[in-house]
Amino acid sequence: MATTTPTPAATPGVPAYPEQVTGMDILVRALRMVGIDTMYGLVGIPVTEVAYIAQARGIRFIGFRHEQQAGMAAATHGFLTRTPGVLLTVSSLGFLNGLTATTNATVNCYPMIQISGSSVREPIDLEQGTYEGLDQLNIAKPLVKAAYRVNKPEDIPTAVVRAYRAAVSGRPGGVYLDVTTPCLGAIMNKADADKLFYMPVDLCPAMPPAPEAVKRAVDLIASAKRPAIIIGKGAAYAGVEDKLKTFVDKTGIPYFPMSMAKGVLPDDGPLSALSCRSTIMEQADVVILAGARLNWLLSRGHGKWSPDTKFVQLDIDPEEIDCNRPIAAPVVGDLASSLDAIIAQLPANTAMDQAWVSMLQAQSKEKNAKFAERLTSNALAMPMNHWTALGAIKPILESNPDVILVNEGANTLDDTRDSINMSRPRHRIDCATWAIMGMGMGSAVGAAVATGKSVVAIEGDSAFGFSGMDFSTICRFKLPVTVVIFNNGGIYNGIGVNMAGTSDPAPTTLNIKARYDKLGDCFGAKSYYVTSTGELATALKEAIASKAPAIIDVQLAADSGKESGHIGYLNPAALEKITV
Repeated sequence: MATTTPTPAATPGVPAYPEQVTGMDILVRALRMVGIDTMYGLVGIPVTEVAYIAQARGIRFIGFRHEQQAGMAAATHGFLTRTPGVLLTVSSLGFLNGLTATTNATVNCYPMIQISGSSVREPIDLEQGTYEGLDQLNIAKPLVKAAYRVNKPEDIPTAVVRAYRAAVSGRPGGVYLDVTTPCLGAIMNKADADKLFYMPVDLCPAMPPAPEAVKRAVDLIASAKRPAIIIGKGAAYAGVEDKLKTFVDKTGIPYFPMSMAKGVLPDDGPLSALSCRSTIMEQADVVILAGARLNWLLSRGHGKWSPDTKFVQLDIDPEEIDCNRPIAAPVVGDLASSLDAIIAQLPANTAMDQAWVSMLQAQSKEKNAKFAERLTSNALAMPMNHWTALGAIKPILESNPDVILVNEGANTLDDTRDSINMSRPRHRIDCATWAIMGMGMGSAVGAAVATGKSVVAIEGDSAFGFSGMDFSTICRFKLPVTVVIFNNGGIYNGIGVNMAGTSDPAPTTLNIKARYDKLGDCFGAKSYYVTSTGELATALKEAIASKAPAIIDVQLAADSGKESGHIGYLNPAALEKITV
């Protein structure tokens, strides 16, 4: 029989004080109310206690060594879960370090909320030299999707809900929430604070397209003789792989995935035109943009693109329509609703020329054979080059399709993307639209924490340098992450020449003899230094199987790689001969 403990009677003559909470308690509770269960960040004045309270209230806190990497983790978490990844930073420089990642999330359309403590307003506004005084809100505003400041604890629940809605609605992005130190430290009676909370309804509502837009798109698709689908990372984010499969199965239209859309439909599927980008650009008469933008990655719709190509663009943001090319059939709405509506109206037969499909399949077979020959012909190169190493890695990762691949660098990014086929959606994370380096360790942590899956991060040595200290974060949290570093001793390669003739290294030269594997020894991870494909294959298999932190230093030749990888054409031409 259950027993109950009686409530102690109030002591006569002793005043009873109500239970109290701080703004920090209210902030954590508000985050829990909207379903936030993970927070990434780096603590210090004035947010240290926020992290402790969050941890005590059931929010997992992943502490980093640098705010930018914590932000990259939050952004990756947002991409993989479609809920805002949360970044907690201190004021001033900590805020600015994190803002880089929040801006990146905005550009790349990842839902994310950066919460930073900030100083007392009055001395900031009067520029009186307060501790870490910086007008953080106004610095953030032009760089993020939305920004709000909270001065009173009573406003915290509303601010959190607004930040969440802004992060996930329409085109997702980064949101900045500035919470002042007085607000964090303010004290309220708990009974009064309890009245502030509410359960928000429909935080990310569906946005179906207009029927006339759907009909226009269907008519154009049905009339196309040489159609193609370009699948963007927006499709990966939206989780519409089943709908796209239905669309492709029903129409037989070939598809081309952008980098982070690899695996939404299998890279090696019978209708994959992964190696036929130029042909699509030059010859397709109708192109369906599914979660893809005509940005620089697609030559902004110009360059090799035929001027006669007509576009069907499925996008949630009406401002994206006609951004670079006239769009013949814009379908504005969330991608899932748009695909459902189009599929429902597609006729049983279209005008597509089967010779178009056969041509793309023949080209794919021919180009894939040439690419396989590249891997084969470099298989015995010593010291190894990028292709040698990737030839050893490729069969291992393709036989472990549930491993998430994180990838950054110049040549390392380009060559890995081209080499390794993906068969599952949201299993490739890279630097995406901004083509930056400096997301590797953060994204690896975010992917492992958000999914619980094993992660392999393939990094150039230059790229790893941006985030390498947060390999320690992987180790502290015992995450199943293997970091593979391609060491060619430089930015692009290690053969740069100092044009002044002094002993200083060239601007692109790092250290070909660096032993990155020693970081594993420092932080208690499995560590490997490999100089051959056999050693690399053995190390990678063992590391993945261990489901524990591991680091593999892959020694490459110094002359492996070229300036800027595949996008060297974006550099201005120098009048002098420069060795890079």
